[in-house]
Amino acid sequence: MKTMFLSVGIVLLIYIAYRTYRFVKLDKGLEAKIAAGAVILDVRTKSEFATGHIAGAVNISLGTIRERYTMLDTGKTYITCCSHGLRSVKVQQLLEARGFRHVYNGGAWTDLEQVVLKVRGR
Repeated sequence: MKTMFLSVGIVLLIYIAYRTYRFVKLDKGLEAKIAAGAVILDVRTKSEFATGHIAGAVNISLGTIRERYTMLDTGKTYITCCSHGLRSVKVQQLLEARGFRHVYNGGAWTDLEQVVLKVRGR
């Protein structure tokens, strides 16, 4: 019985830490950036993207971004997203290191989709 409670406690602690991390790492003001025409950059794999994505999102996976970032315009605003928000942070940092000045972490694509739909009035 103690093992079960300990296991549940550990899982709960990990979940709370994960949600806190996402909250801290998620950029603020995404609604305004989306309304102003920011490009949604989904950094999941092609197969993940095919299972569902934000309408109009550009798909360049974390695994290919180092070769394909030159396809992106450094003057545009990008909001990165992935399945949970970890890969999107990595891509944000990678693009910023390569001279992109307007890159923001949107976190999990399913959460960002709700923001996009709200901005688009759907």
